[in-house]
Amino acid sequence: MAPHTTPPTGWRHTTPWLALAVLLLVLDQISKQWILANYRLGDSTPVFDFFNVVRVHNSGAAFSFLADSGGWQRWFFTGIGVCAALFIVWLLRAHAGQRLFAFALANILGGAVGNVVDRLQHGYVVDFLDFHLGGWHFPAFNIADSAITVGAAGLILDEFLRWRQSRRAPH
Repeated sequence: MAPHTTPPTGWRHTTPWLALAVLLLVLDQISKQWILANYRLGDSTPVFDFFNVVRVHNSGAAFSFLADSGGWQRWFFTGIGVCAALFIVWLLRAHAGQRLFAFALANILGGAVGNVVDRLQHGYVVDFLDFHLGGWHFPAFNIADSAITVGAAGLILDEFLRWRQSRRAPH
């Protein structure tokens, strides 16, 4: 029988996950800076029949939630992002050995910080990925949003796998 081992925790084991979050943050910010340097607000370049590169400013949250709320939402969403980032770093440190869970958290962290940087720097989030079909456009998004989505899907998958494993375990 194998001895019980404590899962890796602490800063040493957290470093790879923080590095992933920083990589996503850097890719997000480079892509947004490129859009800001090469596109004016509203400019669009068709790439495929279903995809354009655009420049959109989102002063709200996901799907432009609260975008027209007079400006207070900038600081509200910035505060939520900062609090979420601190909580995620704490979770990463405590659960660094849970690979899927930590991968998901690192994606959410990188994306959340990427959008917080935008809010602090510009007062809005720069979005530029525009998928569409038959005249219907999905709300434009960016690499940070994609990372958050991948992270959320990872958390759901992690929980599903944990639930499935607990149902198989003898009681």
